[in-house]
Amino acid sequence: MREVAIVSFAQSRHARRDLRNEVEILLPVVQEAVQRSGVERPFDFTCSGSTDFLQGQPFAFVLALDAAGAWPPIAESHVEMDGAWALYEAWVKIQTGQAETALVYSFGKSSPGDLPEVLSRQLDPYVVAPLWPDSVSLAALQARAWLEKSGRSERDLAAVAARSRRDAKGNPHATVAGDFAIDDLLDAPYLASPLRKHDCAPISDGAAALVLVAGDRARQVCERPAWIRGIDHRADLHALGARDLTRSASTRIAGEKAGVARRPVDVAELHAPFTHQEYILREALGLAEDTQINPSGGALAANPMMVAGLIRIGEAARRIHDGSARRTVAHATSGPCLQQNLVCVLEGE
Repeated sequence: MREVAIVSFAQSRHARRDLRNEVEILLPVVQEAVQRSGVERPFDFTCSGSTDFLQGQPFAFVLALDAAGAWPPIAESHVEMDGAWALYEAWVKIQTGQAETALVYSFGKSSPGDLPEVLSRQLDPYVVAPLWPDSVSLAALQARAWLEKSGRSERDLAAVAARSRRDAKGNPHATVAGDFAIDDLLDAPYLASPLRKHDCAPISDGAAALVLVAGDRARQVCERPAWIRGIDHRADLHALGARDLTRSASTRIAGEKAGVARRPVDVAELHAPFTHQEYILREALGLAEDTQINPSGGALAANPMMVAGLIRIGEAARRIHDGSARRTVAHATSGPCLQQNLVCVLEGE
């Protein structure tokens, strides 16, 4: 397997409502990632992640090429997924020897529409989608099942939210941050029992970009490259009633294939848009109690659609870059109730 490293990462300030359009949000982020990388354009490969459902028009991702720069002509691809899956495609491209450098970016602007209803279009189009169940209600079904099976309480969920928001105080890109008392959080009304507002990721507009470089060239342009030592993605059954919602089998398998358990993990950035999902993911990945979880605040602090998973990888890489961690794990999810999951293991030299 070829050595591939993340040598730079950049992200926008994730606002609840950004009045800029997608290209205006993305352009400075791409420029920052490219400048930090020390790699001159053009890149051998460019890959993006987004969804036309948020922009409301077909092939909307083509417009974003104005931010990436399509001249001179570039080799470009797009995934209708979170940018973490765009990173996977770029990694495969480098593994096959078709590229030495790659620019990966993703963007999402959720504020113009009703995001929970938009996400219902991911569901089975014949049986479930016609009922219009929103993403929060489906997550509430999963949360209730997990609470009853695990014996945990809503206070445990609030503890995750309070910790995430507290940690996000050190994240200048976060949408929500601050000190919140657990009792005050539990006094809030339900959105869909047992989930309250703090249990759900905030609506966020934003973008992120990173640069991948192969082998010794990564060492030349970056003092501490974040080497991708393992990466894998899996999907659970589409039918929600045909799988155990209290577990994430696809995350467990992806983690095993990526080699999470081979050595201790210093930091794990888990893409958990709902508080109960952090517990499910920790169990699926077999993370030790002393593993630091989401020091950035995670998706509960900022959750730009199609970007939050790539941000988890970028935040995990940043810990390698600044020397605060030697081995990190990043996780990304897509679909209802942790349907599709990607796990990436990063290490320093």
